[in-house]
Amino acid sequence: MKLQYIAAAALLCTAACKSTGNKPESNDSGLLTPSLFMELPDYCPTPDGMAIAADGSLILACPNFADQTKPACLMKITADGKISKWIDVPVLPETGFAAPMGIAFDDDGNLYVADNQGWTGSEAGKNKGRLLKLVFDEAGKLIDCVTIASGMEHPNGVKLLGDNIYVTQSSLSGIPSEKLTSGVYRFNRNDRDVAVTNTAADTNLLATVVTVNPEVQYGLDGIVFDRDSNMYVGNFGDGSIHKITLDPSGKQVLSSNLWAQDTTQLKSTDGIAIDDNGNLYVADFSVNAIAKVSPEGKITRIAQSPDCDGSDGGLDQPGEPIVWNRMLIVSCFDAVTDPGKVNTAHDKPYTLSRLDIEK
Repeated sequence: MKLQYIAAAALLCTAACKSTGNKPESNDSGLLTPSLFMELPDYCPTPDGMAIAADGSLILACPNFADQTKPACLMKITADGKISKWIDVPVLPETGFAAPMGIAFDDDGNLYVADNQGWTGSEAGKNKGRLLKLVFDEAGKLIDCVTIASGMEHPNGVKLLGDNIYVTQSSLSGIPSEKLTSGVYRFNRNDRDVAVTNTAADTNLLATVVTVNPEVQYGLDGIVFDRDSNMYVGNFGDGSIHKITLDPSGKQVLSSNLWAQDTTQLKSTDGIAIDDNGNLYVADFSVNAIAKVSPEGKITRIAQSPDCDGSDGGLDQPGEPIVWNRMLIVSCFDAVTDPGKVNTAHDKPYTLSRLDIEK
């Protein structure tokens, strides 16, 4: 999939960060109507991955692909709706950029970040993606940045299970195949400086999937675990969910199957979230929609927006959902305008949307 970035306006100002407590209602189609959860500052033109910190605050990764003059950062949102910059993500010295996409905390408060250098569109960033471990002190100050793995072509989603870190790679061009191959990598929390080759020779490569759809050659993206430690990964181009069962150590795949697919309800699979009942929520990036997948694998589109700027809470190219404080919060990526995307332009405001998924 060719990725086109539309640069944001260069005007520097302070944006008002707005949140709303209004509950969305269903529209005439029976779909939920998203509402505006928060308007982001001007230095967050491209919001993406999210994770919940130990204190209950929501952490948002802003790789800022749409305007690379804005340093990639992590934002902190408190339960009462206050937003502030937490840190600028440490850059890769060779490129001068950082590109945080998927993020996940461990039980010690360390944050694992998929730094997707390849998404910057820079030739210098090709195969320079990293998996970072950010270490903080008790006051939340960054005290160390550890490179767990480097040389990654397209690291995207991140989740932890025990001492294992799982990272999706949305493309693995080093593995010859007629159609695009992508995969899931596994690392240990104590790993350091693992050199990834993006080939089948990588011992950390856990599983691979081929994207069949010739129109959208873009692979594994979202990743989540259920309470039984089953892994679910989304194949973006095929609009499908694969279920991967692991052995008790989490190091070996016992089974990997196409688990759910219905392109009338889910065209593309970006980020994935899960609720306490085992329902998955999937960002349908291409058509500005959110789909719900039942524990039995039935897919139902629950919200959709036309091409919009997100100012009224519309799904302006949803990238990542997360269940937080009984709401589904959705980051509006709003940066890709390839054919087949409802989104036609990168525009202000920069937003997070909200869906009430609990009655």
